[in-house]
Amino acid sequence: MKQHSIFILLIFLTTLSCSEKSAQNQESAKNQQTDTKKIRVIFDTDANNEVDDQHALAYLLFNGDTFAIDGITVNATKNGGDINEQFQEAERIVKLCSLDGKIPLLKGANGSFDQIKNQTNADTFDGSHAVNFIIEHAKQATSEKLVLLAVGKLTNVALALKKDPSIAAQIRVVWLGSNYPEPGEYNQDNDTVSMNYVLNTPVDFEMVTVRYGKPSGTDAVKVTKEEIHQRMSGKGPKVTTPVTGRHQVAFSTFGDYSVNLFDHIEYYGNPPARALFDMAAVAIVKNPSWAKARQIPCPILINNQWVERPQNQRKITVWEDFNRDQIMQDFYQSMDHYVLAQK
Repeated sequence: MKQHSIFILLIFLTTLSCSEKSAQNQESAKNQQTDTKKIRVIFDTDANNEVDDQHALAYLLFNGDTFAIDGITVNATKNGGDINEQFQEAERIVKLCSLDGKIPLLKGANGSFDQIKNQTNADTFDGSHAVNFIIEHAKQATSEKLVLLAVGKLTNVALALKKDPSIAAQIRVVWLGSNYPEPGEYNQDNDTVSMNYVLNTPVDFEMVTVRYGKPSGTDAVKVTKEEIHQRMSGKGPKVTTPVTGRHQVAFSTFGDYSVNLFDHIEYYGNPPARALFDMAAVAIVKNPSWAKARQIPCPILINNQWVERPQNQRKITVWEDFNRDQIMQDFYQSMDHYVLAQK
């Protein structure tokens, strides 16, 4: 009788163990399924240029339930110093978002595409760390294309496509830049050759328009100094080691650094405000309904003027008419209820 009881007990324990393993496997499968639904992103930024890059990066890093961040690559444009200063600002934001050492952060091009394009076969060149990283991760095939979310000049993206054209089929380039169909715009003017190279490459390309002073571009996604003071103070995780910002003051939260950045920036218009261009680009990748998209035959920029090519079979997407209120509402909600991103 005693042996019979022991036998029954063994059967029960075995069944219980199998049930637990089954539950663990189901949970693991569920987590894997959830991860595959996230949008894979490499964020390419001139982080120290003004104030929108920092807010775009924090918004991205605080939406870990939407985005899987493969890494952050940095480039240098005319404002904000060289590649080291741009890198340091991106590093500050990553640290203030409590993700230091958890998301790859790499230096990209300091110079222009035209200066570097003939060096990509070398073991190292200006921007090689970022370029090689982009290529490596583009080739990590999934059911969805890797999003290269570029919010500065397109140098790193163009160099990656030049070095390995095969990645064109595996990436989706979303670029914050251009006043299309009008000339000018900061990101565009910092490296027009790289932009034209990407436009002439058969890669999925989406142009998130800027359009200074017009309601149809990301310039319409504006905030005032008073709004930032009211909504951002103390927001985000509190880090144990304070981070010294670019104005030589230390901060423990991204929200407090945001306030400091807006205390040291110029304002335009009535009421005086500042646009968060780059953050709007992150927003429409998260939720495309917050702007309007249309496809056009891919144009080209010649002598700083857009030239239409109506017979061009290659199409690109143009984003315009951004819903400022919905984008800002989600931005603040992400600051209030952040979910930290993962690789």
